[in-house]
Amino acid sequence: MRLKIAILGVEHYHANFWAGAFLQRPEVEIIGVWDQAADKAAEFAGRHGIEVQDDLHRLIRKSHAVAICSATSGHLMLVEAAAALGRPVLCEKPLGIDRAQCDAIAAVVARTGIRFMQSFPKRFDPANHEIARLLQEKVLGRVTLCRVRHGHSHGLTEVFRSAWFVDPTRSGGGTLLDEGVHAADFLRWMFGEPESVFATLSSAALGLPVEDTAVATFRYADGLIAEVTTSWCFAAADTSIEIYGTEGSILLSGVDIASRPTRETDFLRVFRRGEGEGWSASDVVPSFKTGVFHEHVAWAFVDALKKGGPMPVTIEDGRKAFTMIEAAYRSAATGRVQMIGT
Repeated sequence: MRLKIAILGVEHYHANFWAGAFLQRPEVEIIGVWDQAADKAAEFAGRHGIEVQDDLHRLIRKSHAVAICSATSGHLMLVEAAAALGRPVLCEKPLGIDRAQCDAIAAVVARTGIRFMQSFPKRFDPANHEIARLLQEKVLGRVTLCRVRHGHSHGLTEVFRSAWFVDPTRSGGGTLLDEGVHAADFLRWMFGEPESVFATLSSAALGLPVEDTAVATFRYADGLIAEVTTSWCFAAADTSIEIYGTEGSILLSGVDIASRPTRETDFLRVFRRGEGEGWSASDVVPSFKTGVFHEHVAWAFVDALKKGGPMPVTIEDGRKAFTMIEAAYRSAATGRVQMIGT
């Protein structure tokens, strides 16, 4: 029997990647798409050769699972609708527009027991898995600093500046949430939970209701400092991730829109101290560079549904990454260091 998946909401462009990924799997059938804006649903359906459904609950009943790719403000309503019928959910990031919405979604998932996967595509990138291996093997010795620069230049286009991303009632925030939540999840995956954060925001470049540029500095109990720099105005860039330790360093390029066209080789570079000191380059190619990135989330969701067991990225991953960013917003608003999760 083919796995029947319904796509709920198409305002986030990643819905296009998910639809393409689902359609590549012969054991999967997209049984329909729904969006609050009927014209958007019809345009999306026509582009991908799937059916439009105007009755949300009827579509969910016909499905085995749902993929939610609406504006962030729509996540709670759609999770509630899917959970009411016991359907597993793949949900776009960030989890919600604020902590209250994130907590409400988590409560629905806990109460109904549905299977839930948060979309964090960096979890499936082979370059990041290689970094995780190097850190686990203590190649860098004691890690002292990590810097993550993540963003794009879409903010320099009129189309993006008029989209829902720049409306805080629908998106929850600007580049710090939109792009920074990726970095927050990466930091949690590599280093665990930070203790505190200090952040600053700017909307000066684009003059939008939300920030177009942000820097958040997280501190860990062991003294590790992790800097997250995000922007919608990165015209071009190279290195996106830098990790420094007492015995070496790691540099990674080609993992965000700004850095994707910069280089064709040597994306992951490692410096080792001591005997044989010097730089080496891994032959790993980041998924983002290959042009197949967000698709891995959809494929992982399908695999988890088929095999059973836990989802590879959980609702707690979504909540905790959001909590890091929410604390950064509090810091920017108060001008003071904020403890994470308080």
